[in-house]
Order: sequence, then C-alpha cells, then structure tokens
Amino acid sequence: MVCMSGRCELITSFFVTEKKGETMVGNSNNFANREIANCVFVDYKTKQPILYCDYANTLTKELTGESVFAYGGQGHPRRISFSGERGGTITIETQIQSFKLWQIMTGGDASKTAKYIKREVLTAEAGALTLSMTPATDAVVNVFAADDDCGTPLEVQTSGTTVTLPESSEGDFIAYYIYEIQEKVQRLNIKGSSMPKNFILYGDTVMKSENDELLPYRFIAYKCACQPNMSISCANTGDPATITLTADLLADSDGNMLDMILEEDEE
Repeated sequence: MVCMSGRCELITSFFVTEKKGETMVGNSNNFANREIANCVFVDYKTKQPILYCDYANTLTKELTGESVFAYGGQGHPRRISFSGERGGTITIETQIQSFKLWQIMTGGDASKTAKYIKREVLTAEAGALTLSMTPATDAVVNVFAADDDCGTPLEVQTSGTTVTLPESSEGDFIAYYIYEIQEKVQRLNIKGSSMPKNFILYGDTVMKSENDELLPYRFIAYKCACQPNMSISCANTGDPATITLTADLLADSDGNMLDMILEEDEE
C-alpha cells in the first residue's frame, strides 16, 4: 500500500464499517489516495507511544510471500500451490527529521551531554592564549601557528582556559581541543552492539471515493523491526535531504501482521 502523492495499491484484510445497517455499495467502493499518513510509533514491549510523526513525505507498505507447487502428470504441470513465508516492509521517507526518529532507526542510546572538538583562531597576549571554553578533563590542547594549521603543534602549557605559548610567541594561532556540552544538547550514541527496538505502527490518512466522499483510512502494523541501515546526507544544493526508514513486518504473538481499516465518512 502506498500513501503518497500518486496511487494506492495492495489490499490485505480490511474492514468497511456499516452505516444505518447498510454497507457501502456502488461506486463508493472505488477510491484513491493522494495524501500521506500521520503515524504513531508505539514501543512493542511496553505499549507506550514513543513518536508522533505528522511530517513524512511518503509511506509505502509492501507485502511479500513465497509460493511453491506440487507437480504431477504428463507434461509435469503445476497442480497444487502452497504459499507461505509471509513478510513485508514499511518504508517511510521524510525530509523533516527528528532526533527521536533517528533513535528508533538506530537503537542508539540518547543522553543530555556530549563532547565535541573546538577550533579557535586566537591572538596571543603576553605570551598566552585565552580559550573560549574550558577543555574537557584530560583533553589535549593542540596549538598551531596561523600559517601552519594542522601542521606541527607547539609545546604549550594549559591551565583552565589559559594556554601558555613558547617564549617570544606572538601573533595569531589556531587551537584545537575537546570540550563538554552540558546544557541544551541531545546526543545519540550508536555502538556496534546497538539494536533498534521493535514497534507497533498506527497510520491515519484519507481515501477519496468516486462519489466524492473522503473516507478515513487507517492501518495497524502489529510488529515492525527496523532494518539496520541509515543514510543522512548534507548538501548545499538541490532539494532538502531525505531520510528513509525501512522496517520489516513481523507477526506478533497472535499471528497478526497488518490491519487495513476503511470507514465511511462521518457527516
């Protein structure tokens, strides 16, 4: 099923609510989609909502399976089919991103502190430089002459934000050091052992019928497992970068994989 500017395909088991004792008949059974779905991500284990996503650009549901056949008789024709290995994927593409979405995709650990490198161009005063930040504990401060950036580091002594230069040093210098961010920061730490958590996905959009009715369409993907792939790009030309979440559809403990729900328009 594709919920995007284009088309709507692929139907699995879905329900049509009745109105005044009658099901929808005639052309109202025919519908099309040209709107994205708003989604709620729910932690599979705790059943707690973890993200509301109302900013995606496309959402695609794909069901897969395998068929095998029993052959027999003259000419060795196919006589009986068996289907199984039911699976599928849900793919969400979005230009607007959130830190929580990254965490869902990677399984990384989120925290409120971070360390990062600082580069500063400073002018020597009385044989010393004054850093704008305090270096992190055990951080090494590397100082280079302004015309030798990332070349040969100078022998310096550091105390707090003061860096003492070699004797007779003057002019401009470039300093590199690690500092710690303690406030207004989000950090996502991804390890080699990080694993994304499974989630339930609820989606909500509309279909438009040939009778010009807007029909609420919803779906439930009962158990989704993010594929361990993520691509984040940066560019200064073209369209804004797109991030893609692809999750495999699994069966839950009751064998459910996907519900597709279509309602009559409530007036």
